[in-house]
Amino acid sequence: MGGGGRDPHCAGAIIVGEGMTAAMETPRPGMLAGVRVVDFSRVLAGPLCTMILADLGAEVIKVEEPGAGDQTRAIPPLVNGLSHYFLAVNRNKRSVALDLKRAEGVAIALRLVRHADVVVENFRPGVMERLGLGYARLQAERPGLIVCSISGFGQDGTLSGRPSFDLVTQALSGVMSINGEAQGPPTKLGLPMGDLAGGLWGAIGVLGALHRHQTRGEGAHIDLSLLDGLLGLLGYLGELFLVTGESPGRVGSGHHSIVPYGRFPVRDGHIILALHQGSFWRKFCRAVGRDDLAENPRFRTTGQRRDRREELEAIVTGILARKTLAEWQRIFDEADIPNAPVHDIGQALTQPYVRERGLVAETPHPLGGSVPLVRGPLRLRGGGELPPLGPPPLLGEHTRAVLATLAGCDGATIERLIAEGVAAEADRRGPGTRDHGEEAP
Repeated sequence: MGGGGRDPHCAGAIIVGEGMTAAMETPRPGMLAGVRVVDFSRVLAGPLCTMILADLGAEVIKVEEPGAGDQTRAIPPLVNGLSHYFLAVNRNKRSVALDLKRAEGVAIALRLVRHADVVVENFRPGVMERLGLGYARLQAERPGLIVCSISGFGQDGTLSGRPSFDLVTQALSGVMSINGEAQGPPTKLGLPMGDLAGGLWGAIGVLGALHRHQTRGEGAHIDLSLLDGLLGLLGYLGELFLVTGESPGRVGSGHHSIVPYGRFPVRDGHIILALHQGSFWRKFCRAVGRDDLAENPRFRTTGQRRDRREELEAIVTGILARKTLAEWQRIFDEADIPNAPVHDIGQALTQPYVRERGLVAETPHPLGGSVPLVRGPLRLRGGGELPPLGPPPLLGEHTRAVLATLAGCDGATIERLIAEGVAAEADRRGPGTRDHGEEAP
């Protein structure tokens, strides 16, 4: 894709050859090795998107505000000055601290973009343009660039520009209306699924755009609305409304079409049963000594069991109340029936399965010691490798290296930029914990 030239704010600019990127160093292993992402995003949706790309081997340069950085760096609880929130979605990245409210900071950001394949941002629509980093400007600096803009309601339309958080997205998407007990109020999902969907769809969009660039040499501006992303996950529940004209209601931990399916009380707690097919229903009846239920014409088909939900669930509840969780788990495991206890987060992350799959691992931290992180879920078999787990960066940890290599700044210029507050480097005495303002630039 090329690059080069001189920046008036930095001397000794490097010249970049043809190809997707010119790496600062030996490319990281992985399926996206050699791809460079400049990440202007913060909080959750954008950082999740870029962390997925980093997990796949892309070099991600996270541009943050000097002094404050990503707002999540200050969200408690903090352990040894490190926010759990920031740690969760920023592994495997570099951090450069630049003041984008100053012209010189923007000029340096543009220098970084000239050597990028992808830019990700999740400001409100219009903010990047006001900063001098709008799509047209970025494309002029880097023809063929892929830009992924993640916002609450998209780059245009009557809602564009309105503030939005995950809770707003869950409410407007209809998700809250189907979550919770049947007789209870609408309830948000425990996971911030609106933001998480934005990060997942963003990564999918970038991967598709990278393929198009490779085959056709074209860039792209991906306009991703968080509301669109969650609506896109409604799946069969959205289709249920479209074909019947009726909105599905709340069924607690149950299923709108399949019964029995959900959380049931046992003698000492609860168990999850997922009898998704008729074969599992028949296995269940046999395992609990109630073959008569399997033969009962009132419960023979999926539709009949769904239509008699309350009656059938009352029967199943009465059966399960007779034994303990451990007793039922043994019986259902032997009968090959999908079942599970209801874990809390601690139990989920410490179960043997997690250890066997290596899903939680320690990674060295630049301040010393190590931090535990949840690994990404992808595994490669039959060849290839993914990058090793890397820690989330300190604020400005890579400012000097990136300015010297990608922005082409000499040592004196870097010292001046840091002294004047245009750029900032990491405080090696410990991560910052100062409060962050709520305003976007």
